[in-house]
Amino acid sequence: MLGKWATVLCLTACAFVAQTLAASAGAWPREKGTGFTATSVRLSWPKDVLRTPKKLEPIQYNTFYFEYGLNHRLTVGLDLGRSVSGKDKTILFFKLPVRNAEDGPKISAHLGFGQVAGDTVIRPGLSLGWGLENGWISIDAFSEFGMTHGKSDSKVDITWGRKYPNDHKLILQLQTGDPATDPPFARLAPSYVFPLSDRLKLETGASWGLFGDDSLGLKVGVWASF
Repeated sequence: MLGKWATVLCLTACAFVAQTLAASAGAWPREKGTGFTATSVRLSWPKDVLRTPKKLEPIQYNTFYFEYGLNHRLTVGLDLGRSVSGKDKTILFFKLPVRNAEDGPKISAHLGFGQVAGDTVIRPGLSLGWGLENGWISIDAFSEFGMTHGKSDSKVDITWGRKYPNDHKLILQLQTGDPATDPPFARLAPSYVFPLSDRLKLETGASWGLFGDDSLGLKVGVWASF
């Protein structure tokens, strides 16, 4: 198995190799003075819920994501919810563009600080994005390094998005993780986004564990831009 940082480095190398295949992408940095929030409620059950006559109560957790453009290069944000290991997390992060050219991939580096299950963590990361004619592809890779016990969790999410008329969006995401104390996992998480108003959008989605994750789930969330 590749080391956690080796995974991030490999993704970076692949991005530069693939950049000639990609169309122009939107800018990764958020514009100065603009912001975005996303909050969601997620429910999950064991896959056995489809076969057992017993009533199984879902596991519920909530997430909140916020980012704001301080200037044309620096974006600050807050990530609350659930970590790769399934523990509660609170992460303050900063995002800087590494490559912001008109052609090829957009690349930005992240650095976050916060807590996961009460342990202080540092979270470096890298985001890659390609704009398509009617959508986008993105890769987001992060590692959470615990300062107390020296454990680390890593995740890589690959997202394909399709834009439709009237600001509707279809999103297909492959979520993968390598927790320090559990086996690696992968799950599929499709969702559909449609507008409630000019600034508000509703996201509905589901998830299905592929390996290392024996769960299925549902998600409802609200996006807001300002």
